[in-house]
Amino acid sequence: PPWGDMGGIQMSEIVNHGHEKEAVKLILDRMSRAIGHFSAVKRMVEEDQDCSEVLIQLAAVKSAMINIEKEILKQHISHCIIDAVKSNDLTALEALNNAIDRFIK
Repeated sequence: PPWGDMGGIQMSEIVNHGHEKEAVKLILDRMSRAIGHFSAVKRMVEEDQDCSEVLIQLAAVKSAMINIEKEILKQHISHCIIDAVKSNDLTALEALNNAIDRFIK
């Protein structure tokens, strides 16, 4: 998937585990803004704009992606993992550990 392998976590879990649709909308809106910003950076490179400005804009895109990742992880922990703990689902906890290992490199 475009967001990377999160250790078995599916985006559909956000909806299927009772996450508010507003949370999904927030994530999708942030993704749309990040995509738009990244496209603007691509145009800057195509137009041979100043490298320093490109790097500054890339840092902004990177920050936006990190914030999207954090929001997805927060939503997963707040809902899916709490449900897993209540039901003693060790598989979900193992998947979270795998996701954290890949998320924090």
